[in-house]
Amino acid sequence: MNFASVQDARDFLEQNPDIDAFELFILDANGVPRGKLLHRDELLAVYETGRPLPSTILGLTMHGEDVENSGLVWEVGDIDCRAYPLEGSLVRLPWRKMATAAVQVSMHPQEGMPAAIADPRHVLIDVIDRLKADGYYPVMACELEFYLLDQKRDAQGRPQPALDTDGNRPRGTQVYGLRELEQIEPFLADLYAACKAQGIPARTAISEYAPGQVEITLEHGDALEAMDQAVRYKRVVKGVANAHGMQACFMAKPFAEIAGTGMHMHVSLADAGGRNQFASEDPAGTPLLRQAVGGMLTSLLDSLLLFCPNANSYRRFQANSYAPLAPTWGVDNRTVSLRVPGGPANSRHIEHRICGADANPYLAAAAILAGIHRGIRENIDPGAPVEGNGYAQAKELLPTDWLTSIRALEQSSWARDAFGNAFLGVYLAVKRAEYRQFMAEVGEQDWSWYLTQA
Repeated sequence: MNFASVQDARDFLEQNPDIDAFELFILDANGVPRGKLLHRDELLAVYETGRPLPSTILGLTMHGEDVENSGLVWEVGDIDCRAYPLEGSLVRLPWRKMATAAVQVSMHPQEGMPAAIADPRHVLIDVIDRLKADGYYPVMACELEFYLLDQKRDAQGRPQPALDTDGNRPRGTQVYGLRELEQIEPFLADLYAACKAQGIPARTAISEYAPGQVEITLEHGDALEAMDQAVRYKRVVKGVANAHGMQACFMAKPFAEIAGTGMHMHVSLADAGGRNQFASEDPAGTPLLRQAVGGMLTSLLDSLLLFCPNANSYRRFQANSYAPLAPTWGVDNRTVSLRVPGGPANSRHIEHRICGADANPYLAAAAILAGIHRGIRENIDPGAPVEGNGYAQAKELLPTDWLTSIRALEQSSWARDAFGNAFLGVYLAVKRAEYRQFMAEVGEQDWSWYLTQA
């Protein structure tokens, strides 16, 4: 665990004398940042002795409610658990009106107990360490799609795309449209500037497959560092959008009639010298790459809840939508779930297209890498790659409901070995609680379907 040194904080305070407010945050299993707003005088102590946070902070539902059977509430008296700052995470938030900085923390492996068992960053670190012990060094990158929405709802109370710089509301699909990017230029300019200030390697921006939908790619690198950047990037996008009077939405399927939002994960394995072990003149990659694909396909159902954690996540799975639909793989084919992109031999890697943008990057990456490790250790053959329309050739489909994925993770012996009983106990308790609450709610859809017909 690379916690930051006290000198990092001293240097930052000296270089930023105008900042008095510091957001301290930790990412929970749902990917929600939670924490406290600290005064300048409190910062050094966080670096010296950690910051106590209640054990319940990592066992909350999406609504921020305690889950009593998580093991982190009454049984432990909501005990304080110590979290420490992560190296390189202390950064300014340039979009804020008040001079503010943020620092990301993670639970200490010993001082942070019992909450440390539920820290999603620890889950990823454990998976990475097991891969490295076998000589595999994971390299990853993240592509996150999002919608830019108006902060005001439409006349029917529904979300709507944000106004562009001409005061118009995007309506049609203009995938790869350059004018659409030009129309959000003030937002993009501030977003790229904020990413640069925070050391986040934001690269290509494209207009995606729906009005108001955008994707920006992040540079590949060490898997843990790449997921740290993805976590902070989502906060930057939301913060800059809010400063521009917009709302950045990472919901997997915010609109029924148009494209959902995904989080495409790019992954390869390097050796200790940094050489890509998937590199090959063969477009389908090396035997190691194919074993990795086999492992991910074999483990897909067991880990689907980590890729698609919410009820809404499963609305994204629709045929002919560029969203995944089946446990399939192919070479340079966007109709499959696992795609091996074209390009030079040394760039050979796998694009994992299953995650919704609502997934926790740490847990999604952990599940991807654990599946890869399984494929290598068990020498799993993925079968022949799909050619042509993968939707038409699908022999089995991914589940399209939340409960099936909850049960699959709950019953998986592989997942318990990969992620640990302790973490899964908390995570599944949270997801079960959310499922019960979600299914107990009655709203517009129930009334439109059943009010007069039942």
